[in-house]
Amino acid sequence: MTPAGFLRARAREGAGFRAGVLGDARAAAAGLMLPKRERSRLGEWGLVVRLCWEADAFLALILVRLGSALRARGIPFLPTLCRRLAITLAQVHIGAPVMLAPGIYLPHGLVVIDGLVSIGQGTSIRPFVTIGLKEGELRGPTIGARVMIGTGAKILGPITVGDGARIGANAVVVDDVPAGATVVGMPAREIGGAD
Repeated sequence: MTPAGFLRARAREGAGFRAGVLGDARAAAAGLMLPKRERSRLGEWGLVVRLCWEADAFLALILVRLGSALRARGIPFLPTLCRRLAITLAQVHIGAPVMLAPGIYLPHGLVVIDGLVSIGQGTSIRPFVTIGLKEGELRGPTIGARVMIGTGAKILGPITVGDGARIGANAVVVDDVPAGATVVGMPAREIGGAD
């Protein structure tokens, strides 16, 4: 399989554009503590437009999802343009092979995610975070659902971060993190589980 074919197949495996965007909008609305209310379909898309206008990192995430949807359809050039716009607008660099579940929350930009990485639903990623590969590895981290990743954290290599884990600010994670655990430090060590 060619590299382009591999990326196209990986994009097809990911969340659909609509599901991803609406999930991200709900996560961003909760993270920004916007009033919670029932929204019609039109109201949900109104929320998406509002968040694109107010939050550059949200707009960058939508551009990444659009690029992935275009890549899945085999459309050339536009996925690269979407990625470049995301980098320019909010310094959000999310590589083509990254799999993002719906409901990712980026409160600010300055995020790098690259490699064969999967990130679960409801994960919150703070600024200055790097999620990616260790030298000589092809596979990156698998991040579970509802993980909170603190500012400046580095999560590297073919590891698994369990559901509901919390990664402290500036932690360097190079080993598996159990579900519900809290890790801090360089290298990261467990200090407790979820309450």
